[in-house]
Amino acid sequence: MDWFKRSKPSLQAQNKKELPDGLWVKCENCGEIIYRKELDKRYHVCPKCDYHFRIGSDTYIKLLTDEGTWQEFNANIKSADPLNFTDYKKYSEKYALTVKKIGFNDAVITGTGLLEQHKVVFALMDFRFMGGSMGSVVGEKISRAIQKATKEKLPLIILSSSGGARMHEGVLSLMQLAKTSARLTQFAKTGQPFISLLTNPTTGGTTASYAMLGDIQIAEPGALIGFAGPRVIKQTIGQDLPAGFQRSEFLLDHGFLDMIVHRHELKQRIANLIEFFQSKN
Repeated sequence: MDWFKRSKPSLQAQNKKELPDGLWVKCENCGEIIYRKELDKRYHVCPKCDYHFRIGSDTYIKLLTDEGTWQEFNANIKSADPLNFTDYKKYSEKYALTVKKIGFNDAVITGTGLLEQHKVVFALMDFRFMGGSMGSVVGEKISRAIQKATKEKLPLIILSSSGGARMHEGVLSLMQLAKTSARLTQFAKTGQPFISLLTNPTTGGTTASYAMLGDIQIAEPGALIGFAGPRVIKQTIGQDLPAGFQRSEFLLDHGFLDMIVHRHELKQRIANLIEFFQSKN
């Protein structure tokens, strides 16, 4: 009988369209699904919970400097692998691959730029380059930036984003703690402000040197800041750590920071600080 025959479907199935990879981003804090272009416009701050995603030095340049005023210096300095270090791969190979992938030569970018019409010397660390580790090149570039700010009597901003000293360079990496700290002592005589910006994370030798020597210590919300990591400390002392230990808010409450500033307010707050310091000279 014809009525038992299965009729042809009137609607044809269509191929499912795939969304391009990376179009949406999930907030690491609240789980909100965010359109990437919207996140870019907000300098990678979650619109729902204000979580500050980790960003690179290129984004901080756009955030902190007046358009078209950035001028980089000492861009071509590279590590020479002085110890011939090898773990699962040669340091020289790992370094070369990172340079090719990231597009710059080490974990800090130095330059000058205008910040609300104030000329400033910047040293901006970048966690994407080997975890922002501080080797001899990072120490040398930061030292030269401090020297330039000293010579020209300009405000200095160092932005830290680092896992600490670079083990591949051994004691040559640790020497940078003393070198940068000595340069900052010389800079202090100029009367110009050194503003230290602490982002997530700021740990190890970076914290043990220039990162905590600012005239003003500013941190982004929720940043991990400390010397040893919380797991190491917990294992060492054999005790549970307080809630929020080593986060910006905890450090502010215990006197290690001067202020916590939302990323969207950083530029104007720093401009106000520079004007305050310069009015005293």
